[in-house]
Amino acid sequence: MSEKDPLFEKTISSQPIYDGRIIKVKVDEVVLPNGKTAKREIVNHQGAVAVMALTDDNKLLAVRQFRKPLERSIIEIPAGKLERGEEPIECARRELLEETGYTAKVLTLLSSFYTSPGFADEILHLFVATGLTAGEAQPDEDEFVEVLHLSLEEARQLHAAGDIRDAKTVVALFAWEAKMLGFNHV
Repeated sequence: MSEKDPLFEKTISSQPIYDGRIIKVKVDEVVLPNGKTAKREIVNHQGAVAVMALTDDNKLLAVRQFRKPLERSIIEIPAGKLERGEEPIECARRELLEETGYTAKVLTLLSSFYTSPGFADEILHLFVATGLTAGEAQPDEDEFVEVLHLSLEEARQLHAAGDIRDAKTVVALFAWEAKMLGFNHV
């Protein structure tokens, strides 16, 4: 975010469009590196976490839930948005418990990444959860999920069939595959 960056786009005006519970939308007018101006539609988001929870018998905890923008149910790893001032690791603990009923002895940050930097500032923190203990799920009142325990092969098949398509779960699936291949970064 430095004006010393030769690709920096200086904001000359900003117009708020929407201020919602999960996102804010604005349109910024910017000066491009060549001196011309352009408009940028921007979604602001507080950030989120996702949890790649692996059981002792090497199963991935996943949830199947309906996603209105897609008009269908998909399979995802547990995830949710950060509350204001909440630490990502605490959010990961909360979301894992709410969506699956499980708690983890160990939560390790695998990576943090921007989900769609072309139009949004959302950063997602991906955790690996191990040492799991089963309990009772505590979903939000507007959240309906089916908890799944997937082997790596089952997850691969669901990905191939189009049932696993969201970025966080695909990243987790590839990280899990890398771990199974002997890469030690997971």
